[in-house]
Amino acid sequence: MARLPPVDLVLPSAALPLPAGVAAPPAVAAPRPRGAVFQADRYRPLFESHRARIVGDILTVSIVEKVSAVQKSTSSVDRSSGLSASISALPLLKPSALTRATATGNASNTFGGKGTTENSNDFSGTITATVVQVLANGHLIVSAEKQVGVNANVDVLRFSGQVDPMSIAPGNTVQSTQIANVRVEQRGRGQQAEAQAMGWLARFFMTVLPT
Repeated sequence: MARLPPVDLVLPSAALPLPAGVAAPPAVAAPRPRGAVFQADRYRPLFESHRARIVGDILTVSIVEKVSAVQKSTSSVDRSSGLSASISALPLLKPSALTRATATGNASNTFGGKGTTENSNDFSGTITATVVQVLANGHLIVSAEKQVGVNANVDVLRFSGQVDPMSIAPGNTVQSTQIANVRVEQRGRGQQAEAQAMGWLARFFMTVLPT
């Protein structure tokens, strides 16, 4: 019986990946309950629409990433030169003897080059992220991880970024194009991922063979 790849369960207390350039917040003890209905650290206005604003809140991220780049370059070099020489007179020789004393030389160099590079990435999806940190300016650091296992394959989707609360739309959703420092990562484990990877023997020959 084939062994299935493990599925990592991410607990709410587990550390989620942070976007590049953002330091992990220092560990702070949970505030002690004051025995009252009103809690300052969890205050929400009565008529406020539900939006993520404190650590632990969740919001839905619509991943719409589309990047395309085209680069073209053309170069052309054309160079030619010519040389012609003749002798019209020499001492002790008749001019008729020098009619064929000529020299002619021609040289030409032509080069043409053309290159085109195209790159296109299209990624779309939806994932629900958790607020893991609130910056001093009120921006939210969100992070999410989703794992889907089908038969012997496991697909892992990770997302993190910095969200401006003013960009959160009604319904507690935000598009990835409005998030800064976005980091989207999708990887797979299992038989399908192993089939797309180069074997160890092929990698060995690729390192020793001349390019």
